[in-house]
Amino acid sequence: MNFRISFIISLLLVSCSTSSSQKSEQSPNIIFVMSDDHTSQAWGIYGGVLEQYAVNKNIKRLAEEGVVLDNAFCTNSICVPSRASILTGQYSHINQVYNLTDALDPKRENVAKLIQKSGYQTALVGKWHLKDKPSGFDYFNILPGQGRYNNPILKNKDNWEFGNKGGKEYKGFSSDVIMEESLKWLDKRDKKKPFMLMTHFKATHEPFNYPERFKNLFENDTLPEPNSLLDFDPEESGRSFDGQILEIMAERWRQASVNNKGNYPGLPFDTEGLDAVQARKKTYQKFVKDFLKSAAAIDDNIGKMLTYLDENGLTENTIIIYTADQGYFLGEHGMFDKRMFLEESARMPFLIRYPKEIPAGKRIEDIILNIDFPSLLLDYANIPQPDGFQGKSFRKNLLMETPKDWRNKMYYRYYAHSLNRPAHMGIRTDRHKLIFYYGLSLGMKGTYTNEASPPSWEFYDLESDPFELKNEYNNPTFNTTIQKLKKDLIQLREDYGDAITDQSEMKNVIQENW
Repeated sequence: MNFRISFIISLLLVSCSTSSSQKSEQSPNIIFVMSDDHTSQAWGIYGGVLEQYAVNKNIKRLAEEGVVLDNAFCTNSICVPSRASILTGQYSHINQVYNLTDALDPKRENVAKLIQKSGYQTALVGKWHLKDKPSGFDYFNILPGQGRYNNPILKNKDNWEFGNKGGKEYKGFSSDVIMEESLKWLDKRDKKKPFMLMTHFKATHEPFNYPERFKNLFENDTLPEPNSLLDFDPEESGRSFDGQILEIMAERWRQASVNNKGNYPGLPFDTEGLDAVQARKKTYQKFVKDFLKSAAAIDDNIGKMLTYLDENGLTENTIIIYTADQGYFLGEHGMFDKRMFLEESARMPFLIRYPKEIPAGKRIEDIILNIDFPSLLLDYANIPQPDGFQGKSFRKNLLMETPKDWRNKMYYRYYAHSLNRPAHMGIRTDRHKLIFYYGLSLGMKGTYTNEASPPSWEFYDLESDPFELKNEYNNPTFNTTIQKLKKDLIQLREDYGDAITDQSEMKNVIQENW
C-alpha cells in the first residue's frame, strides 16, 4: 500500500514537473520595449521627410524580421493615459486615468498581474510615469516621474518612496542605463520560467537630450521640412485651434539660455534679428536634430537587446515589440508636442517580431488601438481576457488573417482642455476623420483652464488630404459622410461606455452642436 502511494506521488511529481517544463518551453517570452514620444515620422520606416536621416539600423532589422503596424493609434494622445490604457486595456473613462496628473490604481487589474499569476516572471525597467507603485511585476527599477537623462535615478522595491523620493543614482545616459539594467535582469532571471520584460525609455521626451557620442550627428546637415511647417495662421487651413507652436519651444530655449534651467542640450539659442519664417526654420532645425539624436540612442540599445537574444538562444521563442506611447508633431502644422487627434500625434509606431509564428517583412493596414496591446499579450500567454478589458487581440491580423468583424472605425477622446489645445473627441475610419472640439474642462483635474472655448468641428478626407491640410467640414460635398460619422461617433461613445459619464454641461454642448 505504501509502495503504491509512493508510486502515485512520484507520477504526480513527474507530471507537474513535465507540465511546468512544457509551459516554459511552449509559452513565448515577451519583451515590450516602449519609448516616450518617439513618433513614426522619426523611425525611418514610415516614410516622411526624415526617412533618410533617422538612425534606425536595429529598428529596420526588426521591421524586416517582423510585422509593422501602419495604422496603430492611441485613444488619448498623452503619456500617462496612454500608458494606463496599454496596461489595463481600457479607455480613460474606464481606468480613470484621464490626464497627466492622474495615477493608475495599483489594485486595478492589469496585463502584468494576469501574466504574473499565470507563472511568468515579470519585470519593468525604465519610465513608469503612472505615479503609484507598480503592481504585477516581480521586479521593477523605474524612473521617478519624468526622470533624468544623465545619471538617472531608478527606484526598486527595496528603496521605493512615493513621488521623486527614493532610489539610487546610476552613472551614464538614461537609455544606456535602462537597457543595461534590463539585460542584467534577464541574466538573473529563473531560466526555467517564461518571462515578460517591459523596457521603457525616457527618450525621446523633451528636452530631447542625447549621449555625447551623438553630439556631432547632423552637424553639417540641413534637415528637410514638412510641407506645413510655415502654417502660421490656422484659419487658412480651417483648423480651429492654434496648437503648441514651435515659437513656444524657442522661448523655452531662450529662457534656459539665460537662467541655465531646463537641461536642454545645445544652448545658448536665440532668434534675434530673424523674421518669423527664418526664426521658425531655425527652431525646427535644432528641435528635430536634437530629437533624432535622442532617438539614435534608442536604436543603439535595441541593438544590444537583439544581440543578447541571439547570443543566448532566445530569439526564436521571444516576442519582441517596439512602440512609443503616442505620436508627436515634428514641425507639422508649425507645432511640437502631441495631444491632438491629428495623424502625427495620434498614430503610434509599432513593430513586432516573433520568428516562431508571425511572417517577416510584412505590414498591416488594420486599425489597431493601444487598448488592444494587452489583449495580444494575453493571447500569446494563453490567458483568457477579463471582461473589463475593452480591446481585442490582433494575433490573427499579424498572420494576415484579419477577422471579418475587425473594427473599421475608432473612437478617440482627449480631456486636458486648454485654449490652444481644446478638449475634444473624434472618430476615424480608413478614409475619413471627424473631430468635435467641445472645449470644456468639465471640472476635471489636470486641465489647464476652466474657460470654455467655442465648440467647433473638423473633417478630413485622408485619401485626398493625408496630411490634414484642409478642414472640409463646411464643404457640402461631404455632408452625407459627415452626418453618418456623427451618428457613428454617438454609437461608439455608447459602445465603449463613455456617454454615460456625460454631465449636463457636456450633454448641452453636444445637443446644441451636433
